[in-house]
Amino acid sequence: MAIHPTALVEPGARIGEGAHIGPFCTVGPEVVLGEGVELKSHVVVAGDTEIGAGTVVFPFAVLGEVPQDLKYAGERTRLRIGPMNRIREHVTMNLGTAGGGGETRVGAGGLFMAGCHVAHDAQVGDRVVVANCAAVAGHCIIGDDVVIGGLAGIHQWVRIGRGAMIGALAMVTHDVLPHGLVQGPRGELDGLNLVGLKRRGVARDEISALRHAYQALRDGEGAFQERARGLGASGSALVREWAEFVAAATDRQFLTPR
Repeated sequence: MAIHPTALVEPGARIGEGAHIGPFCTVGPEVVLGEGVELKSHVVVAGDTEIGAGTVVFPFAVLGEVPQDLKYAGERTRLRIGPMNRIREHVTMNLGTAGGGGETRVGAGGLFMAGCHVAHDAQVGDRVVVANCAAVAGHCIIGDDVVIGGLAGIHQWVRIGRGAMIGALAMVTHDVLPHGLVQGPRGELDGLNLVGLKRRGVARDEISALRHAYQALRDGEGAFQERARGLGASGSALVREWAEFVAAATDRQFLTPR
């Protein structure tokens, strides 16, 4: 463990073996840093915040400060960040609120680029990439392997399914199907995230099944949710994932195929 003499680590903080706290960092009394966590310099970690092993936090990030929610009244809430994340300059991640379950959670192996924001009570999965200056609002659920492009905005309460890609500058106000591709300033569903599927080694027949299911959602008869529920009998696990995603509880509508 190495702590720079200009860093302020308050009594009560728990610092794991091999952690490194650089110049002018501030670590609050309820903070837990896992093994090998590195705070580069000028990092603020506050509140009831735990950061998993091997995570690296770059200068001027602020993690675990109070939510940007006027309903927050000082209640005890938490921020949990998993292992092996890369949290770049000026990133902010806030504590949860009592009304949202009390916990903001970030999974493992993510990349959070400079200036991005993860708001109160958001639940972010593993291997998520949030590009520069993108914002994830309160209560959002972001699945594993999601990519959110630069300057994109995710509306509060929105769910983004596993493996989806959100294009730069998009404003996403409705739920996004797993493996979907969202583009345009008002966030329209514009096909599948084929690049992501291929990079993860998804079999060609599974991708073909998703293509056919997407066409059925776009061109079939009846309401969107009825068409989606009809996919539940598919032999493709990825197609069944769509049906389960649509059937799950949500506070938003869905982006539908163009």
